[in-house]
Amino acid sequence: MKILILGGTEFVGRAVAEAALGRGWDVSVFNRGRQAPIPGTEALHGDRTAGKAGLAALESGAWDAVVDTWTGAPAAVRDAARLLADRAGHYTYVSTRSVHPYPAAAGLPEDGPLVSGASADEAGEVPYPQAKLGGELAALDAFGDRALLARPGLILGPYENIGRLPWWLTRTARGGPVLAPGPHDSPLQYIDARDLATWVLDAAERGLHGPYNTVSESGHATLGELLDACVRVTGSDAELRWTDPDTVLAAGVEPWTQLPIWLPAGEMHDTLHRGDVSKALAAGLRCRPVGETVADTWTWLRSIGGVAPQRPGRPPVGLAPEVEARLLATG
Repeated sequence: MKILILGGTEFVGRAVAEAALGRGWDVSVFNRGRQAPIPGTEALHGDRTAGKAGLAALESGAWDAVVDTWTGAPAAVRDAARLLADRAGHYTYVSTRSVHPYPAAAGLPEDGPLVSGASADEAGEVPYPQAKLGGELAALDAFGDRALLARPGLILGPYENIGRLPWWLTRTARGGPVLAPGPHDSPLQYIDARDLATWVLDAAERGLHGPYNTVSESGHATLGELLDACVRVTGSDAELRWTDPDTVLAAGVEPWTQLPIWLPAGEMHDTLHRGDVSKALAAGLRCRPVGETVADTWTWLRSIGGVAPQRPGRPPVGLAPEVEARLLATG
C-alpha cells in the first residue's frame, strides 16, 4: 500500500511510519521539516497553519491511505482532507476520547454525547476537545464512510513527547524512596503508540470507518504493575512508598500532571481509565504487556541521553523533588 502520514516524525506519527515501513509499504510523510525524516520515507514539506498555500506539496500524488495526527485548529484537517479526497482511498484521523464532555461515565461507548461548540471550519485556537472533534467532522465531511476516527486516551511508549512515562522512569532511576500514589491495584487504560499504529494500519487495509475507542481494556495493567516495571528496568534501588490518595490530594498535588498517569478514584479515573473499548477489541486491537512498553521506553530514553523531547505548547509534567520529599517525610 501507499500511505501518506500527515506528521510522521514524532510519537504516534513516527510509530505509524515505522510500522508501515515494516510492512514494506510506500510511505510519504508531510510536515514542516523540523525533524529529520525517518529513513525510507518520502519527505514532503509544508505548513498546515498557512492554509491551502501550505499544502502545495500535496497537490499531486495518490495514496491508498492517509493518517492524520493533527491536534491544532480543525481547519487544517478540513483543508488537507478536501485536497486529498479524490486521490486517497481512506483517511484515518487520530482523535481522542476527550471529544466526550467531562466527566464521561464509566463504560461510555463511542456513540456517547460529544462536546458542543466544535466546527470543522474553525481556524483559530480552540480547546483541545473541540479541536479534535472539529477534526473528526472535517474528516467525515471530506471522506464520509472512508474516514476512520481513532480515539485513544492515554498513549505511552517510545518517542513519547508528553513526558508521562519518561518522568516515572527518570524518577525511579534516581533511586531512593519514591512517592507512589495509591492504590497499587488502581486499573489503567492506555495504549502503546506502536499498538495503536498497528491497529490503524490494519483498519486502513480493511476500510474500517467511524469512531473507535483505541485503548486497552481497563485494568490491562495497574499503576502498581507499571511502577514496579519502572523500578525493575532501571535497575535502581528505588523504593516505592505507596501513599493514600487522600494524603496526596490534601497536600495539593495535582493528579495527571504532577503525578503523571495517576488519577484517584472518581470522575477523573472513570473518564480516562474506564471507557468501553469492546468495539476496537472486536476489530482486532491488541495491546502488549506493560513491562514491554516500559522496558522499550527506557531503552529509547537512554539512547537519546535520558531527556525526553517535549511537545511545544505543553507544560512539563512531574512532581518537584522538594514537594515529594516533604510528603515522604510526613508519611
